[in-house]
Amino acid sequence: MNYYENNPSIRPPQTEHFIKMNNRRNLEISGVKEVDSFDNEEFLLQTVMGYLIVRGENLQMKNLDVEKGNVSIKGKIYELSYLDEQHGEKAKGFFSKLFK
Repeated sequence: MNYYENNPSIRPPQTEHFIKMNNRRNLEISGVKEVDSFDNEEFLLQTVMGYLIVRGENLQMKNLDVEKGNVSIKGKIYELSYLDEQHGEKAKGFFSKLFK
């Protein structure tokens, strides 16, 4: 047995991250640490691989499992993009628009 099996109340750090999209209408994302913001046109998710922006139309959160780090989104998906450290200006611009 490892440490996490002996201590079930403590979760191991999640390192896997996957995105599954079906017909640009249903999106399943794992490795989500936090949902920072969302509305019907944009979701900002903090994942184990960095910040992920999902843009689209009529977006709705279908399922949120904080314990497992899974999020399901439905709606018409237009764009998925990551905000990386090397694109600091892009991230900075995005956050400044977000908090205006």
